[in-house]
Amino acid sequence: MASHLMIDLKDKKIAVLKGGPGSERAVSLKTAESVVEALGTLGVQVVEVDVTGPDFEVPGDVFIAMNLIHGTFGEDGQIQAILEAKGVRYTGAGVESSRIAFDKKLSKERFIAAGVPTPRSQVYPLDGSAKLEIGFPLVVKPPREGSSVGVHICHHQSEFDAAIEDAKKFGSDTLIEDYVAGKELTVGVLGDQVLPVIHIEPVDGFYDINNKYPWMTGKGKTLYHCPAPFSEAVTKQIQDAALAAFRSCGTEVYGRVDVMLRDSDQAPFVLEINTIPGMTSSSLLPKAAKALGIEFPQLCARIIELSLAARP
Repeated sequence: MASHLMIDLKDKKIAVLKGGPGSERAVSLKTAESVVEALGTLGVQVVEVDVTGPDFEVPGDVFIAMNLIHGTFGEDGQIQAILEAKGVRYTGAGVESSRIAFDKKLSKERFIAAGVPTPRSQVYPLDGSAKLEIGFPLVVKPPREGSSVGVHICHHQSEFDAAIEDAKKFGSDTLIEDYVAGKELTVGVLGDQVLPVIHIEPVDGFYDINNKYPWMTGKGKTLYHCPAPFSEAVTKQIQDAALAAFRSCGTEVYGRVDVMLRDSDQAPFVLEINTIPGMTSSSLLPKAAKALGIEFPQLCARIIELSLAARP
C-alpha cells in the first residue's frame, strides 16, 4: 500500500489543527504530537494551530490543514464548515458526513436504512416523559460525545437512574441501546480499504476513558489483538459490516468503526463511526495500518492524498 503513494509532501506547508474546545482536548494534543513528528520525517513544513474555538487562524498559504481535533467541534462538522468558508483544504470527512457520523441518533438511522447490523435502541427524552422500551442490561450513551464520555452499562434500575442523571449534563435526550455481551472490536477504513480487525480487551471493566487513555488518567489497562484471531468467515462478516456502516453515512477518506461481536453466535453489531480516530503511538488505526505494512508517516500521507481526492 505504502508504495502506491503518488503524493510528495516534501517542503509542503501543512497546518496541524489540534486541541479543540471539547472534552477530548488532551487526546487531540497527544495525537498532534505524533503526527507532527511523522510529517517531519516526510520533509513537511508544519504549522501547529491550537484551536480553542471558532476564531482560529490558518495561514493562507498552507497546502492543506490536517484536522486532528477529536469529538465536539472537530468531528461534528463545525470546523469543516469554517475551513470551507475560509477556502482551506482539510483532511478527513466533510461537513455533512461528519455531522451524521458524530450524531449517534443520525448514524443509527443510516445504519438501519442500509441494513447494517446494529443494537436495538431508543431515543430517550430526559424529562421523564418516555417509557423505557429496552430491557436490562442496557447501555446509556450521550448521542453527541466521543471517547466513551458519559457511557454507562446498566444492569438494574438504580444504575439506570444514576446514568440518566449523568446524561442530563450532555443534552435533553440520550440514546439507550441493547447491551451486547461479547468482544469489543474496532475496524479501520482507509479509502476503500478495510484494515485488519482489532480485538480490544480491557483488563478490567469496559473500554472507557481510563482503559482507552491510561497515559492520561493514570488508570486502566487494555490488551490489543491485531489482527484479531477470528476465522476468515467471521473476520469478513465484521469487515463487511464496518465498511457498510462507513458507506451508509457517506464518510469520506478514513475512519474507525466500533463493533461488538456477540459471544453467543459471533454476530457483529456496529456501534459507531469515529471520523477522526486517535493517531497517537498507542492508537488503533495506526496499529491496524502497521499490520498491513503501512508505517505511520505513510498513513499520514495517505490520509492527505485521499482527502485531496475526495475534495479536489
